[in-house]
Amino acid sequence: MLKTDAAGNRPENRSPFHDGEKQVQERLGERDVELWARGAIRESMPDQHRAFFEAQMFMIASARDSDGRPWATVLEGWPGFVRSPDARSLTVAAQPVESDALEGAFSEGADVGFIGIELATRRRNRVNGKVSRAGAEGFGFKVGQSFGNCSQYIRARDVRWSAEKTKVKAERKATLSASQQQWIQSADTFFISTGYRGEGDNPAFGMDVSHRGGERGFVEVLGDRTLRFPDYAGNQFYNTLGNIQNDPRTGLLFLDFTTGSLLQMTGRATIIWDKAEAAKVPGARQLVSFEIESIVELTSALHLRWQKDADAIRSLRLVSRHSESADVTSFVFEARDGGALPAFRAGQHLPLEIHLPGGFGKVQRSYSLSGDPSDGRYRISVKREAQGLVSRILHDVFPVGGFLDAGRPSGEFALPDAKSPLVLASAGIGITPLLSMLHQLAGEEGTRPVWFVHSARDGDHHAFRKEAQALAKDNPNVQLITHYTRPLPSDVPGYDFDHAGRISAAGLVALTGSADTRYLLCGPAAFLAELDEGLQRAGVPQEQIRFESF
Repeated sequence: MLKTDAAGNRPENRSPFHDGEKQVQERLGERDVELWARGAIRESMPDQHRAFFEAQMFMIASARDSDGRPWATVLEGWPGFVRSPDARSLTVAAQPVESDALEGAFSEGADVGFIGIELATRRRNRVNGKVSRAGAEGFGFKVGQSFGNCSQYIRARDVRWSAEKTKVKAERKATLSASQQQWIQSADTFFISTGYRGEGDNPAFGMDVSHRGGERGFVEVLGDRTLRFPDYAGNQFYNTLGNIQNDPRTGLLFLDFTTGSLLQMTGRATIIWDKAEAAKVPGARQLVSFEIESIVELTSALHLRWQKDADAIRSLRLVSRHSESADVTSFVFEARDGGALPAFRAGQHLPLEIHLPGGFGKVQRSYSLSGDPSDGRYRISVKREAQGLVSRILHDVFPVGGFLDAGRPSGEFALPDAKSPLVLASAGIGITPLLSMLHQLAGEEGTRPVWFVHSARDGDHHAFRKEAQALAKDNPNVQLITHYTRPLPSDVPGYDFDHAGRISAAGLVALTGSADTRYLLCGPAAFLAELDEGLQRAGVPQEQIRFESF
């Protein structure tokens, strides 16, 4: 038998993949993945994975029942219920609850797979191997393969431990009830258990469990015994599809995040290679059909409770970038999987996660969406700050075609429903949410008066001048007013800008002559404070003033 070295590394001549995984990779043109996967899939756990597993309150586990059928379940406990004595082993102080489909399955010598997943931070790591010893309160585990997973499609959810005593109710059947079908149709997350064991002793053999996520409804219920779901772009390992290629026996697990209930099922999966069928599902590379053979529903099986409604996490691809001024660049993103992006309201911002170069972790930022809400894409426009970590990465390093993760657009800075006159006033990069509003207003029918007032340093730093002019040209109810605080000698008054100097509250009030005018302001804190105070001093009610700082 081939041995690993002292660090747990695989001999160079042993592939981390079995022949089913290789066949799928070959079919999808991804066999080159093995060139780098040899370093990513290890036969021991790196220290960060060991620490990660020990910090978790639950693990998703897969194994086979006494009939050889795969299932997935949840093992839970206080942080520390999973321990890692060394890089090749784990101990788990938990067993499945009574009547679980995998009750009694974690016995010595059994193939098992785990995924540790921290929904709140969207981190996840996988480890597969064998049970080395077993007891009533838990079991030991020997590592076969260990590797990390990207955070794509994970919905961020906070978790808590309920002190209420669990009263598990188990129901076994062969077909889905109406309530179970609704459960599946409303799910944005499930877990899939697959496995393959060929001849010999190869760490690529054994059980595996994987996370699947998407928009609610991404799992189709085609009947009371048939499901279908898309296979999106992932890490290119194709562990799940490779297992199905060689052994179609598969298990699925759906969680009710608010009640701690489990919906387990086992059956047979089929990969649908028809590209025309896959093309009907945005972002799907192929589809998977699942025929149910047995179902176990466990009501209130867990102490854990999660948020019901999670923030959607999508991986975005940068499709274009273009300069808007001397220090502002716009970045246009589409969904990495080609699917539809969640809609946003003009004025909202986009939470982003940027992975720092060199493996230095990730940082989170939020940028106002500056584009047309009806465009179907996300555009952010970022000012390059000399000491700005993320702005410098975006401006100087981040390439077209690159990927980053985004949450669902959020924020309450939005256009008022009333059709009263509007003054949109901004300074510097504060123009971005108001420009998105201008796009929305330009697409509406009606004659509501709109004044779009912007302050820039000079012509070189005046972002979106032509874009705003084009929107105003086609909408006679929109008036543009531009202030330059330090105009250049080349800036022409009456052509490049209307006024030299800063925007004033008195000037904004003088524009409309209407007592019901709404004022939406965005810019630096000092700019907002001065205008807010000045507008109220001029008699504008506070409820007619809304602002957003950056």
